[in-house]
Amino acid sequence: MLTSVRSLVAATLLAGSALAAAPALADETDPPADVTVTGNVALVTDYRFRGISLSGGDVAIQGSINVNHSSGLYAGTWASSLEQDALDVYGSSEVDLYAGWTGKVSSALTADVGLLYYVYPAGSVGDGNVFEPYASLTAAIGPASAKFGLNYAWKQDSLGGDDNLYLYSDWSLAVPNTPVTVTAHAGYTDGALSPKRLTAAGTGGGWDYSLSASATLYKGLSLGVAYIGVDGASIDSFSNDAVVATLKYSF
Repeated sequence: MLTSVRSLVAATLLAGSALAAAPALADETDPPADVTVTGNVALVTDYRFRGISLSGGDVAIQGSINVNHSSGLYAGTWASSLEQDALDVYGSSEVDLYAGWTGKVSSALTADVGLLYYVYPAGSVGDGNVFEPYASLTAAIGPASAKFGLNYAWKQDSLGGDDNLYLYSDWSLAVPNTPVTVTAHAGYTDGALSPKRLTAAGTGGGWDYSLSASATLYKGLSLGVAYIGVDGASIDSFSNDAVVATLKYSF
């Protein structure tokens, strides 16, 4: 759903935790750290959330930082620039805060459960903020993986007093002997954020889908391209089918 600059306070706290957990000096014989920090910065030609554009079909700047513990617990923040909405509910930026646990439940099955909080610090404070718990299972199948998940936002004022359910599946394949990964996605939204409701095409649920490919260019630098479609009325720079490119650096 929904900064060009990530939350300064959250980033500072996360970075401080990482520094406190890391040894002052380390060498190659040291065991893996219990706490690690990962992140990325990205430039996308359009910020699409479940098929809907939240950047008005324009370029968006995004980034994340995550603190991961060896127990599987993690916390982090992700941010993106937005198109300024006319009512100033969401403003020009989104910051997602999240925490959860991920780990293997069998030799080939990984679980992930947590809570997301979508925050819009540049909009009408609190009017657009949404809590959304999530859960997923990912199965490894050779060089491929299959993920099934759900996100559920209970009834909240920011959703007009309604709730929202999102069910999705992602299938990905790392093409052997190449730096390329191909991914197919399908999701179904029922509730306040249904694409049919958002495009005034109806009151029922709706699908979004995508087919994408990405390749590692050099170390943490990757380039991806995706074809994205969504149910509901086709509105230019909002809910029309689109090709979206992503340039990302992960660290």
